[in-house]
Amino acid sequence: MSADVVVVGSFMMDHTAYVSRRPEPGETVRGHGFLVSEGGKGFNQAVAAARTGAAVRILGRLGDDEFGGRFIDRLREEGIDTTGIEFDLELGTGVGFPVVDEKGENAIVVVPGANDRITAQQLQACAPRIADAKVLLLQREVPESAAVRAAEIAREAGVFVVLNPAPAGSIHAFRGLVDLVIPNKVELTALAQEEDIEGAARALAADLGGCDVIVTLGGAGVLIVADGISLSIPADAVEAVDTTGAGDCFCGSLAARLASGDRLVDAAEYAVVASGMAVARRGGADSAPTLGEVLPRLRTRRQAGRGRGVPLAAPPTEVGTA
Repeated sequence: MSADVVVVGSFMMDHTAYVSRRPEPGETVRGHGFLVSEGGKGFNQAVAAARTGAAVRILGRLGDDEFGGRFIDRLREEGIDTTGIEFDLELGTGVGFPVVDEKGENAIVVVPGANDRITAQQLQACAPRIADAKVLLLQREVPESAAVRAAEIAREAGVFVVLNPAPAGSIHAFRGLVDLVIPNKVELTALAQEEDIEGAARALAADLGGCDVIVTLGGAGVLIVADGISLSIPADAVEAVDTTGAGDCFCGSLAARLASGDRLVDAAEYAVVASGMAVARRGGADSAPTLGEVLPRLRTRRQAGRGRGVPLAAPPTEVGTA
């Protein structure tokens, strides 16, 4: 069975602590909430894409343990294809430890476990599953060699390749293999040494051999740099409860909308609204809204005149397509 979106990514069983403020080194603080939930950038993005209406397949690696079983059950509940998942008999399922403060900001420790055993050979064996997709979505929580091989397979098959360079680090190995890269401001700063965001985005695009860039800016929305055009899409004002997984919600929602045929700017606006809704809820994947929840918000936004955003150089109608 073909998929609209194929995600190559990680699984992390999140153990989230909610605190008034995050502790300083050597300090113990008292928390006021605790949540164990399925997470990891790959899982979060796959759930967001599925809730946006896409047929989704995820390729990755779980431990042969209780957490691995929980993930399979959740994926099936979300209608996500699990046939590309392998189980590791030695390393356990990855775990994450987010600490979320009263502003909704988070700091996260991850122990990758089985995620570190995803190999290029595993992805090569899944080549037909990648090649029949419309969009391939990648992050950096799995070994680079595996993600690069997936990108090569997709590129050869004409599949649109989206890279979320998180956690921050070099992505030069993806040069010539990526159609769209989605860093946040911190990741962009680590990848391109330019004084302003737009200049850094253009430098990153050039370094990758020419691609589109969307920089996520939290409550300020996003900046799109595509086909020589820059476009700012503002976010709606929301009261942040938990920012864990907000970027993943954006990436997964956007990938799904691109797979459905949306132009880049329209897909990005949808994803801005979806991720804004996600930060007003607790949890990572659990916070991702459904298509039916987002569309009314999107219509209200446009009726209020907020629309697609502000072109910095040319009309938004000239921004590239999926």
